[in-house]
Amino acid sequence: SKSPSLRQNMPVRYFIMKSSNLQNIDISQQKGIWSTTPSNERKLNGAFWESNMVYLIFSVQGSGCFQGFARMGSAIGCEKSQDWGSAGFGGVFKVEWIRKESIPFQFAHHLLNPWNDSKKVQ
Repeated sequence: SKSPSLRQNMPVRYFIMKSSNLQNIDISQQKGIWSTTPSNERKLNGAFWESNMVYLIFSVQGSGCFQGFARMGSAIGCEKSQDWGSAGFGGVFKVEWIRKESIPFQFAHHLLNPWNDSKKVQ
């Protein structure tokens, strides 16, 4: 693990977190936790340990909106949560919600992702 002093000089990272339903977003906002698929855990944990801040931007699939954004508050552990049932999620981690608001994708169409063929962020 890296000491906090080393992390201060690292970049900020951003991830779009797609949820299959609004209920998972509501649980996250109420409890300050999130869980993702095991295939995402390594990338998120790496970003958490190597970056100064990791921001997660949440969107429900098919909603046409972002539902808000949060800061990753802990690394992903082994403990699982029953809040999401048995949907194939991995460990739980803390999130600190910064904004809980529905924001239509059209307000972010000027943002392009250079690591995804400069496609619109949505």
